[in-house]
Amino acid sequence: MTDTPNNPAPSIAGLLLGLNAQQKMGLIVAVAATVAVLAGLWMWGQTPDYRVLYANLSDRDGGAIIESLQQQNIPYKFAEGGGALLVPGNLVHEVRLRLASQGLPKGGTVGFELMETQKFGTSQFLEQVNYQRALEGELARSMQTLAAVENARVHLAIPKPSVFVKEQQKPSASVVLALHPGRTLDPGQVNGIIHLVSSSIPNMPAQSVTVLDQSGNLLSSVHEGAGQTMDATQLKYVREIEQDYIKRIEAILIPITGQQNVKAQVTANIDFSQVEQTAETFKPNQQPNAATIRSAQTLEALNGVTTSGGVPGALSNQPPVPATAPLTRPVAGQAAAAAAGSAANTRKEATMNYEVDRTIQHTKLPVGSIRRLSVAVVMNNRNVTDPKTGKISSKPYTDAEKAQITALVKDAMGFDPKRGDSLNLLNSAFNNEQETLPDVPLWKQPEMQALAKEILKYLLIAGGVGFLIFGVIRPAFKNLAAQAAAQAEAAAAAAAAQHHGHHAAGQYTEQQAQNSYEENLQLAKELTKNDPKIVASVVKEWVNKE
Repeated sequence: MTDTPNNPAPSIAGLLLGLNAQQKMGLIVAVAATVAVLAGLWMWGQTPDYRVLYANLSDRDGGAIIESLQQQNIPYKFAEGGGALLVPGNLVHEVRLRLASQGLPKGGTVGFELMETQKFGTSQFLEQVNYQRALEGELARSMQTLAAVENARVHLAIPKPSVFVKEQQKPSASVVLALHPGRTLDPGQVNGIIHLVSSSIPNMPAQSVTVLDQSGNLLSSVHEGAGQTMDATQLKYVREIEQDYIKRIEAILIPITGQQNVKAQVTANIDFSQVEQTAETFKPNQQPNAATIRSAQTLEALNGVTTSGGVPGALSNQPPVPATAPLTRPVAGQAAAAAAGSAANTRKEATMNYEVDRTIQHTKLPVGSIRRLSVAVVMNNRNVTDPKTGKISSKPYTDAEKAQITALVKDAMGFDPKRGDSLNLLNSAFNNEQETLPDVPLWKQPEMQALAKEILKYLLIAGGVGFLIFGVIRPAFKNLAAQAAAQAEAAAAAAAAQHHGHHAAGQYTEQQAQNSYEENLQLAKELTKNDPKIVASVVKEWVNKE
């Protein structure tokens, strides 16, 4: 008895040829569905994340931008409901730069490019209107470059020029600003916009520019009352002064109380008024020996013999002449000669004018001087450790210690009672319970949500591919391989039965074909008992062969 030959491994072509029409159709449908699912998953994984390129575009800008995107083969779509134009997220910045180089979007406003499309034969009135529109558009574009301004509109009222001075009118302007949500303009920025407009239009005063926001609030009123209110620079100066005093006070108390055990607040009253003073003062006359002579005059006359009493008459009855100088020194011996009389009438006069002590003082007081300081200091109780038990307890400062601390604070702040400064020192236990804000869960953080979406997308792709491979393709090929193996084993069993003279071996099952030689012999015996004709035919064939 010879051994049965080894079963060759079935090939895919042999497996496919061994299938019936229904099995082949089912296999084709399964393969086509697998390919379609894999292609869909791959396309879904390659779909870009669309982000907003521009929102609230005008029809003209939208058409020009779409045409440019089509020429550049850049995919785009519109957001549902919002009307925003979306492009792939990795191309947003690049597309914006490309469109900016083409002058898009124009923001719905026209500038001086309007003058480039002038037609021949345009009237002077139309030229003036186009020039005014272009100027308004350029001013609006300049305002839109501000970070807080989303959109701007400018209306100019430019009167016609007149040769009569009395009929000349000043131009005016109105500006409407649409600010970004949550953004505001400080007074300095409003003044900048006002001067931008007034400087762009000839003979336009800054007071003729009106600025509104999208809520109808008058922003230019800040400029009108700027002389009565503090501007941003003055407010910043006040805050710097207050912070400087706070740092001084806390720096001198921290070594005593500890880092987190003292808090100080300072309110400074600053004088920003500009004052100039001019004073002219005169001092009283000084001593003649110490004074400076400005001018001197001496007069001496001799008229003949006179008596001591003088001659009565009109000359002697005249009123005395008023003094012409603040200080007159009498001539020496004149009084004695008048009393005693002399042979001749001698008259001597001396006038001395001394320099007046005069002082002119011009004083310009500094701007930003401190009028008054109000200081409030809060100190925490000090921690005292018991040397016996080692327990830490909180105790307030004594009156003597608080008096010393108050003196330190006064010296640090430059306390001036004449100026009206005030200091309030409070010693109390601090409430160290701080309100802790709950941490944002990891799954609520935007970065983690975006990462989770990407991971979930790839996990779905991997799960779909794995299901197709291990749940559809592998079982299908496994069943085909099992059927092919069963067919090959059945064919091998039939060949072995024919070799041993068993024509009916093909009727046995796969389990009977795999039995050992003893089992086959037992089956042959049973076959002989049940069907002796088959055995007889086999024996007859063996005899004929011999």
